[in-house]
Amino acid sequence: MTRLFHGWRMVAVCLIAGLVANALGLFGAGVYLHQLVETKGWPTGLVSGAVTLFYVVSALLLIPVGGIIGRFGPRAVFAAGTAAMCLGVAGIGRVDAPWQTYLAFLVMGVGWACLSMTAVATALAPWFERYQGRAVSIASLGASVGGMTGVPILLLGIATIGFAATTTTAALIGLVVLLPLVWLVLKRRPQDIGLFPDGAEAGRAATTAPAPAWTRGAALRTAALRSVMAGFGIGMMVQVGFVTHQVTFLSPILGPWATSATVSATAVAALVSRLLLSRFADQIDARVTTASVLLCAATAFCLLALLPVPVVVVAASLLFGATIGNVTTLSPIIVRREFGAPSFGAVFGVASCAIQLATALGPSFYGLLHDACGGYKVPLLLAAAMDVVAGVVILGGRSRKAPT
Repeated sequence: MTRLFHGWRMVAVCLIAGLVANALGLFGAGVYLHQLVETKGWPTGLVSGAVTLFYVVSALLLIPVGGIIGRFGPRAVFAAGTAAMCLGVAGIGRVDAPWQTYLAFLVMGVGWACLSMTAVATALAPWFERYQGRAVSIASLGASVGGMTGVPILLLGIATIGFAATTTTAALIGLVVLLPLVWLVLKRRPQDIGLFPDGAEAGRAATTAPAPAWTRGAALRTAALRSVMAGFGIGMMVQVGFVTHQVTFLSPILGPWATSATVSATAVAALVSRLLLSRFADQIDARVTTASVLLCAATAFCLLALLPVPVVVVAASLLFGATIGNVTTLSPIIVRREFGAPSFGAVFGVASCAIQLATALGPSFYGLLHDACGGYKVPLLLAAAMDVVAGVVILGGRSRKAPT
């Protein structure tokens, strides 16, 4: 009987980490924003600033996170991220002043960095060569499941037992489920336990030529990396900004329960698209796929802005959902494919820092424009235009120089 390659156990734990991080972090942030605006009477722009802080903090930590995981392995980083995410979530339900909201989101930002796609992709980079795209895509399925389940469970919990009790319970569950798995399963690289990437035999693994090493400076001088940073930065900014505001945007159009169902359906669409990507990730042109996905997202934003009626916003949300996971997943696939495993932690760490800093502007981009323009039409139309620009940038970054 063939023994399961330990790399796939790593993928499973990374999937669960993504589920927890996205349910309580990325998708949960929209619930927290809506709840605080509704119950505290604070302006949308003010609370959106706390969500922006969440992304800024995580962005600034991505370079050291990638470097630490690449050098020492993922176990300590994932454990610290689990503790920080759960502590921040427990705190957000008990805030009484805006500064406490900012503090809670700051702590959550530490957790998000340690459980992010950067952390996941860096943890898996030494374990896969032939199946790298598939491994990262499967691990990213946890994000979709987290979005699919997190929002309705949080909303149901808030309606049933209150905001504070719900966030405390969610934090405890996340801690109890994820922390033991992280400590028992995650390891640095297959060679440390007598294995080789993809579960290959020793002879076959030895024939694989090592990838050239890249320094951060050399990588930053390439059009390939700069286009990833700029294109995905723009795409993720408008994507995550809308995810944060989706509950607030949909609620007056659909009502609370239809909103919950639509947000969950958005995550289901993301899950389906990620499943498709996991099947074909190692055969596709990742840059062309990215540009196509961004064009679909732009179409969804135009529909949401120009036809805000129930049937259209539900359909557009599903179309948007089909783009969510793939935009998140394709950037590490491109960087891993074009720069190799040995340099991945350092190179993608700096790229993801830039992407996340741009992402951090998303919640405030929508929040401030919403307050200034009296609605979401203007920010959504601007988001559509920016996605088109991002797709062009990604396609323009095909060539790269050799490392120097």
